[in-house]
Amino acid sequence: MVMARDVVEILEDALALPLEARAALIDSLVDSLDAEVDQDAEDLWHKEILRRVEQIDKQEVRTVPWSEIRMRLIAKVRSGG
Repeated sequence: MVMARDVVEILEDALALPLEARAALIDSLVDSLDAEVDQDAEDLWHKEILRRVEQIDKQEVRTVPWSEIRMRLIAKVRSGG
């Protein structure tokens, strides 16, 4: 008889995986939540991504490092808004 594993045990095992494996697991879990794919939304996201990459390539926008964004978000949460 196979016993069901506790969610905490599964999470602990997942957190012990290497970074790339955790990212793949997350991707698979998120994909599993999308029972139905909206093809129009997929196409629109693809166009938006291409538009943004083009803006970056043409230096029309300034990118911000994740570390800076993270600090801003933390400060915003701590200030309550």
